[in-house]
Amino acid sequence: MPESRLKGKLSFFDVTNLVVGAIIGADIYVASSFGAGYLGPFSIVVWVAAGIIAIIIALCFAQCAAMFPKVGGPYAYAKEAWGPFAGFTVGWSLWLAEWISLAVFPIAFTRYLMFFLPNLTFLLQTVVKTIFVIFLIITNLVGVRAAGKLNDALTIIKLAPLLFFTIAGATWLIINPAAAASNFSPLAPFGVNNLGVSLVLIFWAYAGFEISTIPAEDIDSPGKTIPRAIVLGISIVTIFYLATNAILFGVRNWTLLAKDTAPLAAATNHILSSNYVLALIGATVVGVGALISVAGSDESGMIGTARLGYALAADGLFPRLFASIHPRFKTPYMSIIIQGITALIASIIGNLGALISVSVFFLSLAYLATSASVITFRRRGIKPAFHVRGGLIIPILGIVFSIYLITQCTLTQLATGAILLLVGIPIYIKYSPKEEIAELKKAVISPERTIKRMYKQEHVFLDHILHHIAQWLKRKKTIE
Repeated sequence: MPESRLKGKLSFFDVTNLVVGAIIGADIYVASSFGAGYLGPFSIVVWVAAGIIAIIIALCFAQCAAMFPKVGGPYAYAKEAWGPFAGFTVGWSLWLAEWISLAVFPIAFTRYLMFFLPNLTFLLQTVVKTIFVIFLIITNLVGVRAAGKLNDALTIIKLAPLLFFTIAGATWLIINPAAAASNFSPLAPFGVNNLGVSLVLIFWAYAGFEISTIPAEDIDSPGKTIPRAIVLGISIVTIFYLATNAILFGVRNWTLLAKDTAPLAAATNHILSSNYVLALIGATVVGVGALISVAGSDESGMIGTARLGYALAADGLFPRLFASIHPRFKTPYMSIIIQGITALIASIIGNLGALISVSVFFLSLAYLATSASVITFRRRGIKPAFHVRGGLIIPILGIVFSIYLITQCTLTQLATGAILLLVGIPIYIKYSPKEEIAELKKAVISPERTIKRMYKQEHVFLDHILHHIAQWLKRKKTIE
């Protein structure tokens, strides 16, 4: 890859917020309803399991990032481990996953806005999505520093409503312990038959930490900053998720929660129902927090996804247009614009559930490759700057968990993912072989390589002659 022309300005605080901001989006505000509908209160156990899986895979990302802090994240790891085609396949999978996620957020933002403005027409919804995407495109075009600082602000602001809900909900649980206990009964009304489906949906709420490993050359001391930020960021998210869901199921019965389109806002309204004004204010705070959370998550995603497209294009695996750098802002502006426009189109014509499911499929492929890369790098004797206890247990678990997530996708989702993966093959054929063949041809016909081959062949030839002479003398001596 050519030397990057991107500016490295993201600090540890920025990258930690990038991790938290990329993970916490609309997910926590809606995923609880999915879990309640499939498993009831038992879905809290799935939130714990999903958090553990996310931490294990995040530690694999941390180790790879410490060993190879390069632009491209999983794409760079797979390419280093198994070659250009493997790198392209993983990069293409991750780009599709993140691109689909970018299409999800305009939909989620509009749905939350309709909590306040329920009569929005399709045309007005399209206008809202367009404004939403344009705003994010502009902030990312201005520069990674501006986008990073905006993400810092959005991350801090969007955690405030969750903190408000946690405090208010914990107070309600202390005052109403009997009611809270009854809401957890029965604990598993549907058994555990839907465990896999629930895990896929809930795990999507944790996805996003991989974004912080992509803009590595935009980060100060990436070998140290990225691993620490990943571990700290995902730990913060896990604590928030578990506290929020424990309180949510304690406050609101799972039968109602399963039907809620805005579960946290509805639960907040219930907590403060004794005072109409407080209930209205509380629901508004949480609802607005959801809107900000969606914007912050999409902001984080766009920062990383644009630079993944840049990395692929810089290596000759994507159209060169994606590697175009703005002369003033030094950002991959064409990559940002293209992904923004295409994500907007997908958000207008796509289905929320289908987009999420296919995104998880592609993310799992990237997670699988990254976890396997750790084992490959360790076998080569590469020692990471950031050490994680457990040896090969961590990457092995990462591989197992990634495969399990893939197997829990439906046949339709797997087929859709396979088709989109196959679309990448002609892209690779068009852009990669020309670069590789040119380099191979240059290596074959260069004078230096020619002389080296001749020298090697000469020695091999002489070795064969000497070997045969020695064998002949040995046989002759034996006969005598």
